[in-house]
Amino acid sequence: MPQYQNLFTSVQVTGPTSSGIPLGWGNDPRLGKPFLFHLAGRLGNAQIGPVYLGSMGVASLFFGMIAFNIIGMNMLASVNWDPIQFIRQLFWLALEPPAPQYGLQMPPLNQGGWWMISGLFLTVSILLWWVRTYRRARQLGMGTHVPWAFVGAIWLYLVLGFFRPLLMGCWCEAVPFGIFPHLDWTAAFSLRYGNLFYNPFHALSIVFLYGSVLLFAMHGATILAVSRYGGEREIEQIVDRGTASERAALFWRWTMGFNATMESIHRWAWWFAVLCPLAGGIGILLTGTVVDNWYLWAVKHGVAPPYPAVYPITIDPATLTGGKP
Repeated sequence: MPQYQNLFTSVQVTGPTSSGIPLGWGNDPRLGKPFLFHLAGRLGNAQIGPVYLGSMGVASLFFGMIAFNIIGMNMLASVNWDPIQFIRQLFWLALEPPAPQYGLQMPPLNQGGWWMISGLFLTVSILLWWVRTYRRARQLGMGTHVPWAFVGAIWLYLVLGFFRPLLMGCWCEAVPFGIFPHLDWTAAFSLRYGNLFYNPFHALSIVFLYGSVLLFAMHGATILAVSRYGGEREIEQIVDRGTASERAALFWRWTMGFNATMESIHRWAWWFAVLCPLAGGIGILLTGTVVDNWYLWAVKHGVAPPYPAVYPITIDPATLTGGKP
């Protein structure tokens, strides 16, 4: 029994490397000779390789690198091709979408055209990677829970960069490529549409975000706490309940009044995590298309109180005639 195991250490078992199950007909060979790397074992599995990319993986990386290079070269051009300034200002550099006057048209390359081209290549790369995850799961005889969870993230990505700008009739509504510019867009988006915190789907998204964080922390802590009894071997614990599963269940019955099973906790965590981008995407899609101001919507539906009238009423100059109200 590894009594030395604590919050920071993990047990590493070394032995012969494995190349995985045999691949079926029509699959490319795996690349590289597997080897063990101790530092990797501190974080997860110590074995590195072999690597399988396949046609979908290669195509996804190809289109992704094109998008990455277009974005990077545009950012480098924005600092006059100065590599030092590129590194210094990297977090503030951006590739912006087209201006409002272009609507849904294809603008000149330096006026948003590069943004559209890089977005197209990036989207193709992401969709090809989804196909890869689905095909690999089926090839291994697994369920397709991972690719369908990935769809939640793809949905939010497409809402921000494609579906909502299409409904708004302007690519200018999309998110720029860049780190701080992306955060600035988020803040400006919330201010423009009356504070996104009053968007009920945004609130649901945050609930699922924090909820999934809590569930993953609870589950991870519980399994680590009973790993000295074999708690990390969860499949065996499901079909042959032993000391680890019994202690974990008893702990949560004592502390929470009920307990999950080794299976149900993963279903809860899966749904909480997936519903975060799904609900968020719905909230973004409704913003500007159905609801123009989320604060006024909240006041109208009794969610938020109206602000008190602190300042005197301002007369609209357009209503004045002859210089007199």
